[in-house]
Amino acid sequence: MAAKLKTGDKVVVLAGKDKGKEGSISSVNPSAGKAVVDGINMAIRHTKQSQSAQGGRIPQAMPIDISNLALLDSKGKATRVGFRTEDGKKVRFAKTTGEAV
Repeated sequence: MAAKLKTGDKVVVLAGKDKGKEGSISSVNPSAGKAVVDGINMAIRHTKQSQSAQGGRIPQAMPIDISNLALLDSKGKATRVGFRTEDGKKVRFAKTTGEAV
């Protein structure tokens, strides 16, 4: 199945403790159906100090389910993603505005 959300997309959270927050996707795991969004679903990770890294309680963005994310269109509203062919290439488009993403 084609990826509706990709790395670098601006998204809004639809459900969960961070509902309504916006951010950009830093990584996607399509097999698990999850994505990591910068500044969203933060958790504290306790790390041990090493020679190269400072230890302590470090906040880290955890994966969030793709079904709880919606793409932001050019007007800044949440939209669903569709696919169509333009000039023989498959492109993603925003369902609200009809523009290619």
